Amino acid sequence: MSKAMVCSCEDVTVDDVKHAVSRGFCDVESVKRYTGFGTGICQGKSCLAAVASLLEREKALKPAAVVPFTPRPPLYPTELRLLASAPVDMSVPPVGGVPQEVDAFPSSLRPEGPVPEKAKVVIIGGGIMGLALAYNLACEGETDVVVLERGYLCAGASGRNGGGVRMQWGTPALVELAKRSIDLMKSFARDLGINVWLRQGGYIFLAKTKPVADRLDRNAALHNKFGVPTRIISADEAREIVPGLTMKDCLTASYNPEDGVIFPWPFLWGYAQGCKKKGVRVETYTDVTGFETSNGQVRKVKTTRGDIACDTVVLAAGAWSPEIARLVDVQLPNEPHRHEILSTEPLKPFLGPLVSVLDTGLYFSQSMRGEIVGGMGDPLEPVGLNMGSTLRFVTRFAQALMEQLPQVGHVKVLRQWAGCYDVTPDNNPVLGRTPGLDNLLQMSGFVGHGFMMAPAVAERMAKWMATGESDELFTRFSLRRFSEGTLEREDMIIG
Repeated sequence: MSKAMVCSCEDVTVDDVKHAVSRGFCDVESVKRYTGFGTGICQGKSCLAAVASLLEREKALKPAAVVPFTPRPPLYPTELRLLASAPVDMSVPPVGGVPQEVDAFPSSLRPEGPVPEKAKVVIIGGGIMGLALAYNLACEGETDVVVLERGYLCAGASGRNGGGVRMQWGTPALVELAKRSIDLMKSFARDLGINVWLRQGGYIFLAKTKPVADRLDRNAALHNKFGVPTRIISADEAREIVPGLTMKDCLTASYNPEDGVIFPWPFLWGYAQGCKKKGVRVETYTDVTGFETSNGQVRKVKTTRGDIACDTVVLAAGAWSPEIARLVDVQLPNEPHRHEILSTEPLKPFLGPLVSVLDTGLYFSQSMRGEIVGGMGDPLEPVGLNMGSTLRFVTRFAQALMEQLPQVGHVKVLRQWAGCYDVTPDNNPVLGRTPGLDNLLQMSGFVGHGFMMAPAVAERMAKWMATGESDELFTRFSLRRFSEGTLEREDMIIG
């Protein structure tokens, strides 16, 4: 019976669901992400009820907590060429979307009992940054750590990105961090015991305008200084690397064969499981509601499940960091911007690198299973914590993708979703101590690239916290730079 099929689209069995439950993934949304059920052509219509029933039967959750995962349009798989022709007014800023609510976590999913009364370190945010930091702190010998996550693991940006990891950046600090991160990803399966499917097929950046072309030239020279083998390639060379690429209106391209793509979800789970093995507490469905402070120190973190007395607090909540910081009267310059993404039905593998048109924010790659996965920034997107999905996005994306890769017009889109970039004025992160609250540490503002920077940033931050040794990373990117005007702008942001 354990081998009985639950989801025929993705070959998920009863045994697979039980294994997910044994790993602590008990609600329907988390099990979907862990096993992949409901992500195939039927979009869960033939398997959702079976998984929900199995969870109830396994007593993984109370019946009231067995809720459907969030529906995401399109309801019916539709070809890219049809979506490209949808009548959408591109002059009007995008609004709304499905779903619009980002806080709809059923109360029945929340753990019973209080959080620990005290901990040496409390990390707010159970995304890739918070979990990677907690794991690295444990490796440094500090295991009295509690990680607070407002929803399920992968609910935020860490579970909503395209998985791209690259060394092609515009400032020395980010080039070095990205290079170190990719080195750590190579050993992740050995060190954390979970395969993240790192595939170093490279990144190709296309430039349509001379300013962007000059940027690629300048940055390629910078990369080479750090041992990153980026090179400027011609249109013909790009077409050789990506068969069928038109290079329409493109002046030049840069290519680094050592950039790549990984599968985001197991990357997060690996750190989470590593934390738990080392004794770190990871508390999901736990909201931070306030702080208790005195004499320039945070003394307690208040949550929906009780207060935690602590020595140090780290704010690593991504796009939610500013609203949490306001609870203690700290103003962060970060702004949340929605970025949408989609995935198609699988094709025979043909696309090695991730391709991005830097001028427009278009990017696309092919997953290990063959899906085309891609997104595109929207210059009219208003500021806000909106994770809704829109027809406007799929229309813009389909038009831009078919301009560069017309042979995929017949491919059907299976699902789309959205996440939030955590945008700062200079496109660089906010790290280090908070002026006026010395034990509140900042770890946010990564503008959509925190996922790929997390291994290296967390490694250095954990060492800095554990040893007290000086590290210029936490002064260079401190919150003080915005009042002092010492900004260093990063110019290689997709979208």
